[in-house]
Amino acid sequence: MEAFTFAVSTQVDFPIHVKIGSLEGKQKQVPLSVLYKRPDLRHIGSIQNPTSDLFVTVQLWSDSKQLGVPMQTSYKTFKSVRAWNEWLQMPMSIKDAPLSCQLAVTIWDLSPFGGKGADGHYIPFGGTTVPLFDEDGKLKTGRQKCKVYRHKAADGFSSTATPSTPPPRRRKNNASDALGPSVEEMELERVEVLIKKHEMGEIPRIDWMDQMVFRQLEKLKLNAEEAARKRAIRLKATKNKASETPGADGVNSDEEEIDDENFVLYIEFPRFDHPIVWTDHQYPAPPVSSYSQNAPANPNATLKPVPEVRFGPGIEGANGDGVIRIYDPEVGQTGNPCEDKHRRLIRSHRTGIMDRDLKPNPKIRDELNVIVSYEPTQDLTAEEKDLVWRFRYYLTREKRALTKFVKSVNWRDAGEAQQAVEILPKWTEIDVDDALELLGPTFDNTAVRSYAVDRLRKADDEELLLYLLQLVQALKYEESSRGDTEGAAHDSSLANFLITRAANNFKLGSYLHWYLMVECDDTSPGTLSTQRRLFARVEYYFMAELEQVSPEQRKTLLRQGELVAVLTKIAKDIRFARETRPLKIEKLKKYLKDPKNELVHIDPPLPLPLDPEILVTGCFPEESNVFKSSLSPLHITFKTSEGRKYPILFKVGDDLRQDQLVIQIIILMDRLLQKENLDLKLTPYRILATNATAGAVQFIPSTSLSAVSAKYKSVLAYLQANNPDENEPLGVRKETMDAYVKSCAGYCVITYLLGVGDRHLENLLLAPDGHFFHADFGFILGRDPKPFAPMMKLCKEMVEGMGGTTSPQYLQFKQYCFTAYTTLRKSANLILNLFSLMVDANIPDIRVEPDKAVFKVKERFHLEMSEEEAIRHFEQLIGDSVNAIFGVVIDRLHEFVQGWRA
Repeated sequence: MEAFTFAVSTQVDFPIHVKIGSLEGKQKQVPLSVLYKRPDLRHIGSIQNPTSDLFVTVQLWSDSKQLGVPMQTSYKTFKSVRAWNEWLQMPMSIKDAPLSCQLAVTIWDLSPFGGKGADGHYIPFGGTTVPLFDEDGKLKTGRQKCKVYRHKAADGFSSTATPSTPPPRRRKNNASDALGPSVEEMELERVEVLIKKHEMGEIPRIDWMDQMVFRQLEKLKLNAEEAARKRAIRLKATKNKASETPGADGVNSDEEEIDDENFVLYIEFPRFDHPIVWTDHQYPAPPVSSYSQNAPANPNATLKPVPEVRFGPGIEGANGDGVIRIYDPEVGQTGNPCEDKHRRLIRSHRTGIMDRDLKPNPKIRDELNVIVSYEPTQDLTAEEKDLVWRFRYYLTREKRALTKFVKSVNWRDAGEAQQAVEILPKWTEIDVDDALELLGPTFDNTAVRSYAVDRLRKADDEELLLYLLQLVQALKYEESSRGDTEGAAHDSSLANFLITRAANNFKLGSYLHWYLMVECDDTSPGTLSTQRRLFARVEYYFMAELEQVSPEQRKTLLRQGELVAVLTKIAKDIRFARETRPLKIEKLKKYLKDPKNELVHIDPPLPLPLDPEILVTGCFPEESNVFKSSLSPLHITFKTSEGRKYPILFKVGDDLRQDQLVIQIIILMDRLLQKENLDLKLTPYRILATNATAGAVQFIPSTSLSAVSAKYKSVLAYLQANNPDENEPLGVRKETMDAYVKSCAGYCVITYLLGVGDRHLENLLLAPDGHFFHADFGFILGRDPKPFAPMMKLCKEMVEGMGGTTSPQYLQFKQYCFTAYTTLRKSANLILNLFSLMVDANIPDIRVEPDKAVFKVKERFHLEMSEEEAIRHFEQLIGDSVNAIFGVVIDRLHEFVQGWRA
C-alpha cells in the first residue's frame, strides 16, 4: 500500500504563524448630531481619519481558556489602505495545538477618553475569532477572509460571539427573502473560495484567463458592496417598522444588531507541501490485569464499556444530509485510477510475448530517438514511459535507452519489476556515465544497482579513481533487506565492489579510506547519524578485508592517520596561538624538529595521503612557513624518496571538500580533453580533505596576477623575464606562450561550466613556465559574493599576456575555447550524473539549493543548442567577459581592500 500524502500535526515541530494582511471595508460617517451629543467621539482615531493608525493583537484560545500571551503587530502608518503584511509568531508549536485551538484577533483604535471595552487609551475597532483547524481537522493554510465585528474585542470562547465565518442568519418562515444575502454576495463568496484554491495551486494558472477573471471579480465586488448597502437599508427599515408594531411577524424586536459597516480582515497561514491533519497522542489500552484487579463485585457488570461509534473527519452522522463525504488528502496528488489500471493491463505478462517482435514505424522510431537523447535530468511523461515499455525489446540494442527504460518501470508492481529485471542482461553494454546514473538516488532497486556495479567492474583502476568520490556518496542510497545500516553495508554490491578493488590497489585504497573517514567525521548540521554509521561500517569491512588480503597496506593507512593527526594538532596550536606571525613560524619549525613528532626522518618511507604515489622520507623544517591568513595555513616541504621536494599546505578550520570536488572535476575534464588529443596544459593540483574541517593542498610555486602586475606591470613582461626568446614575435619562448594560451583557454571553459565565482587577481595564478591556473574554489554553481560578476573570468591582464585582442595568440586562444567547450558538451551526461551523486553531500554551495545544483551545471552546457550555436554563444561570452566593466571594478576594489588590510 502506498504512503498517504499528508502529515499529522504531532510531527510538525513548527511554531504557529499568522500573517496580518489588510483591513477592507467602508466606515459609516458619524452624523454631526451625534458628535454634538458625544464630543468624546471626536478624539477617536478612526473617526478623525478613515486610514488612522490601528494595531492588531492575536491570542491563542482553546476550550474558552487562554493559551498564552497576546502577540501584537508593530507600529505602522497607513496612507490609502490599512495593510500590515506582518507575520506574527505565536508562543506554541503546531504539534502542541489542540483541535479546538483558535486565534482571537482584535483590531485596536486610539481613544484618549476610553470607552466601552477600552484597554487604557485604546478601544476595540473590531474583532474576529479564527479556528486553527477546519471542520475536517485539517490545518488551515493560505489566505483567510475574516468578518470583523465592529466595536467588539475578539473572544476565544467555545461559543464565540465573533466567529470569522458567521453562521447563516436565522429567520422565520415568513421572513422576507430580501433580508438574506444577495445573489451578488453569494456569488462573491463562491468566487473567493475558488480564488483561494487558485492561490494554493489547486487550480492551474492560465495567465490570459486569470486576467479576465480578476477584472470581472472587481466588478463583482462593486456590485456586492452596492447590494450589501441596499440590504442594510432594508434591514434598518424593517427593524424600525418592527419596533413601531411590537409582536409583528417577520422580524422580532430582539433581532441582532444590524451592521452596515461590512469590514473584513485578511489574514494568512503558512502553506505546506501536504495537508496537515490534526491527531492526538494515542495511548495503549490498559492491560487486562488492571481490569481484573478492579473488577466489581457484581458478576454481571461489564468490565469494558461498549465502544462509542465515531464518524471520521468529514463524515456526518444520521442527522446529515444523506450524503457521506470522506476527507481524502490524496485527491489531486496521486495518479488517475483509470490510467493506473490501463497501464497495468497493457504491461501485463500477456503482452510480453507480443512485444518481443514489435518494431516501431518511422514516426515512432523518431519519437524513441528523441526520448533516448534526453539528458539525465529530463523526466519522462506517462505517454513516453508507455512507449518505451512497449518497445523495450527493440530498444535493447540501444545502450543509451537503458536508463530511460528503468525510469519507465513501475517498481512497486511486482510483475512489472520482474519483467524488467529479466530483460536487463539482454541489454547492450552501457557506458560508465549511464552506470553512474543508475547508482543515483532515484534508482533504489537492488537488481538495477547491481547491474550498474557489474558495468563498473570492467573499468580499470585509473578510470575508477576518477569517479571514486561520487561512488562513495552513492553508498548513501544503498538499501538493505534487513533495514539497518549494518545490513546496507554488508549487502551492498557497490560497497563490496569498492572494498575488493581498493584492497588490490593501494592508491585506490588510500583515497577510499580518507573519503570514508571524512564522512564518518562529519557531524555538521544536516548530516544523519545513520549515514555516518553506514560509512563507518564500510570502513570496518574495508579494514577487515585488508587484514586478510594485505596487512601491510592496512599498517600503512594507520601510519598515514598518525601523520595527519600530528599535522592537525600542530596546525591547531599554530592557529590559536596569540602570537605574531614570525613567532608562529619559529614555533612551527620547533614542532617539525621535535623527535617525538617523527617528521624530520620518516622511516620506512610513507606514501603521502595527498598523493599516494609520492613516498616521503621526511621534511625540511627550515623551509616551513605560516601564511598570513585568519586560518594560519602551514607551508611544509616534504622530502621524497627520489630526493625531490614536495611542498604542501595544511589547513585547519576550513572545509576543503568543495575544492576537492572542483579539482576532481577538472582532472576528469582534462582526461576527457586529452582523449580527443587536446592537451590544454592544465594544472589540477592535489587536494585532500582529511576531515570535515581540515585537509592538505599541493603547493605549486606560482605568482598571482596581482603580484605580477605590481612587479612587472604586465603578464607579458613576466613571461619575457622568465622565458626570453628574441626570435619569437612576443619575445617569449614558444613552448611557454603555448602553455599560457592553452591553460588560459582550458580554465576559462571549465570555470564557466562549474560556475566558479569570487574571481579576482589574487586567485589567478601563473607559474614561471607559463602554466596559468585558478585557486580557491569557495564559490561555485554561479554563486558569487560580489554583484554583477561576469559569468567567465577573462580579464584584460590575461588578454594582454597573449599580445592583445588582435594578436594571433588571442585568436588561437578562442579556437581552443571553442574546441574545449564543444568537446566537453559531448560528455555532459557524465558530468551531470557525477553532480547528481553529490546532491546529498555536505558541499556548501550544493547544500544551499540541492534540487537546483545539477540544473545550474546543465544550463551552462546549453544542450538545446547545436554545435554552431554553442560556438557563437561562447564567442559572445568571451566578448562580454573581455569588455566587462564590473570585472575591472571588482579587481580594483579587491586590490584596495587588500592594501588597506595590509
